[in-house]
Parts: sequence; C-alpha cells; structure tokens
Amino acid sequence: MSSNTVTTDDEPHSYSLKRGWRTLAIAGAVVGLLGLFAIAFPLVTGISATIALGALLVLSGIVHGAHAVTARGWSGSLWQLALGIVAVVAGVLLLANPVIGLLTLTILAIAYLLADGIAELWMSMRMADQPGRMSVAASGVLSLALAVLLWAGFPADATWAIGLLVGVSLFMTGLSMGIVAIGGRNMDETSAAASEPRSA
Repeated sequence: MSSNTVTTDDEPHSYSLKRGWRTLAIAGAVVGLLGLFAIAFPLVTGISATIALGALLVLSGIVHGAHAVTARGWSGSLWQLALGIVAVVAGVLLLANPVIGLLTLTILAIAYLLADGIAELWMSMRMADQPGRMSVAASGVLSLALAVLLWAGFPADATWAIGLLVGVSLFMTGLSMGIVAIGGRNMDETSAAASEPRSA
C-alpha cells in the first residue's frame, strides 16, 4: 500500500489556509485599516452608511415594485407594491437628509444593544453551571451599558455612534482575519520544516 496519500491541502482546486494565509493577511490588514479610518472619522462613516442604506432601500423598493407589476395575478402583489413604495420613500428620505437618518440609525442601534443585553443576561441565567456563563453575562452587561450611555448622550452622540460602531466592527473583523492568517502561516512553516530533509 502506497504511503503517498494526497491530502485535501494538496488538491489543486481546494482552498488551503497554509497556501492562502498571505492573501487573508492582506485582506485583514485592509479591513482593519478601514476600521481605523471609520473610528477616526465617525461622522463621515455614519453619513456614508446612511447613504448606502438609503440607496439599498430605493433599490429594494424598485425590485419589489417590479415584481408586483409582473405578478399582477398573484394575491400578494398589492402587498409587494406597498412594501416597494414604503422602501423607496424611506430610501429617498435617507438620501435627502442623511443626518436625520443617522439619528434613526442611532435609535435602532440603542434598541439592538438593549435587546441583545437582555437576551444574553437571560441566556446566562439559564446556563446554570455551564462553561462560558460568565462571559455571556459580561457581554450582556456591556451591551446594556452601551445602550444606556448612548441613550443618555442622544441626540448628540448620533454624530459619532454609528461610525464608531461600524469602525470597531471592521477593525475586529480585520484583527480576527489576521489571527487566522497567522495560524495558517504557522501551519505553513511547520509543514515546510517537516518536509526538509534531515541531515545524517
């Protein structure tokens, strides 16, 4: 029986972290830098996110409306048309006044953090003595604290809250991609060292 078994890492068309860690590291660095930029300029980031959301809503409304027109015999076409009109109106309002949209997004962010914090605290209470209970509870407390702080500073914090949250999210994503890439590099170096011929 031959010992030269081909692993999935050696297959030409399969992705291997040992071979692709450099690309992942570059992508992680780019995402991380974008996150730092967003953190440094939160107002620009927040307005940009609002404009992007407005454009997506308009596009979504057009798609809904087009589907409602082409499916006039369908019982839900009227509902589709109504959704399309609401989406287009909301999108146009965001595009026309992104600062007002930023206030709305901040309120939604506060509501999300509040719901997330309550859910995680409730989950931690149901976990009994399971591992990770305290980390889930700490995450819930942090979400609630952030919600309270944002609400206490509203509406002044709307100028930076969304941009900062987007920036932190991008930075953490880039950081995690970098950590995974480092793991892939270590795998590559280990396999390279193992493949080197040993001296007699």
